[in-house]
Amino acid sequence: NASGLRCAHINAISCYTNKLLFESVVRQLEGVELAPANNYSYDRKLEYAKDFLAALQHLNPAGSYVIVVQYAERLRAMAHNLLPLFLQLPEATGLNVSVVLLSSLPFEKFYIKTGLPPIVKLFVPEYTRNEMGRILMNDYASHIACLAEQQGNSSTNDKHWLSALTEDFHCNYVNLFLGTFWKVCRDVKELRLVAAECFLPYCEPIRDGTIPATDAINLWRHITKTLRIALSTMYMRLGTQHSAGRPAKDVTAAQYIELPYYAKYLLIAAYLASNNATKEDKRLFVKNHGKQRKRLQAVNARAKVVEKMTTKLGPKAFNIDRLLAIFYAILDEKVGLTCNLMAQISTLVHLKLLAYASVDGGAGMLDGSVTRLKCTVGLDFIMYVGRMGSVARSKLQQPGVKCLGVQEQHIWHTDLIELCYLTIVLQMIERSIVTVYGEFCIAQYVG
Repeated sequence: NASGLRCAHINAISCYTNKLLFESVVRQLEGVELAPANNYSYDRKLEYAKDFLAALQHLNPAGSYVIVVQYAERLRAMAHNLLPLFLQLPEATGLNVSVVLLSSLPFEKFYIKTGLPPIVKLFVPEYTRNEMGRILMNDYASHIACLAEQQGNSSTNDKHWLSALTEDFHCNYVNLFLGTFWKVCRDVKELRLVAAECFLPYCEPIRDGTIPATDAINLWRHITKTLRIALSTMYMRLGTQHSAGRPAKDVTAAQYIELPYYAKYLLIAAYLASNNATKEDKRLFVKNHGKQRKRLQAVNARAKVVEKMTTKLGPKAFNIDRLLAIFYAILDEKVGLTCNLMAQISTLVHLKLLAYASVDGGAGMLDGSVTRLKCTVGLDFIMYVGRMGSVARSKLQQPGVKCLGVQEQHIWHTDLIELCYLTIVLQMIERSIVTVYGEFCIAQYVG
């Protein structure tokens, strides 16, 4: 600002709409700060490109401006005219403005049908080990803050041992950490994440008083098993909470695993497909499915085989068509069937959340008629994943939903697991989140 240069730093992940992107750029270039005085909002409403260009015209024409867009690859999923607009801002506004796109993808991946103007490409070389060590050592303050926060949540508030964790101690830990992970991973984000996770168990013997902070050899022996487990689960986001070999429950595993957005819905759909009869799909997932006749006869027939319920026999196999039909029924948006969506199924199988039940072992995945799958997780895991995917039982205490659940329990002679799962489905139907596309898929599948 002292040299007359104004800079706007934009994160394309947080600015996921045109309105957020345009307002953030103009606000930073104008020097407007979000404060209680302006109610943490911008007084202008910029939703379209013409409004954005008109707002830039009010800037000082003698000034110089720089717009830095981080995670620029996210712009490809936004409006088609957005990327050409940013690359031609100097011509469109007449200002001395430069746009810097920061991305891990090459510019050839930014192809659009209308074409893009030529740009200046700057390739950043990989970090050396010394540079990576300096980057990780900059996280010293955040690592100590995490230790202090964890100590504050514990029963003992003795924090005198934190004074022994000096910057030299942290430097030794970083060198030890890079000696294990440098040949396997060069990604800064992954290394910073795993280094923060492993630093907590590295300092546990110092907090307990069993190993002094100056005994690097015994600290190395103590952390070896944790580093080995973290090395084997580098990109799986499983954490190091069970590094001591303790068995992990489904609830805790669901809290520490991170699945993509659509993979969560695929996993919920897989659970519903494994624990629900095929002939009940139309009644459960389609709004106008018609009246169900001969209910009393169905009750009597099911009462004779109550010992052989689905949940007691274990999860049943289902094909890809049924999985996708239920997926589109519970998803509150219209999504195309792409290769990325099908790859999420392979990811769930790789994580042992789904298992192949057919002899082809997934060879017919593209066909969809051969491969059969099973869901291997329980109801508790699905409930936590559903809570992260906004499919939780948030209205269980409402009288209408509870009555529906009790009614289903009386009619179908279900146990507690089936009751909870049916309540989820009934809640989704109650909230009318079944899309037309989902109804079409269910109707196509059921015939």
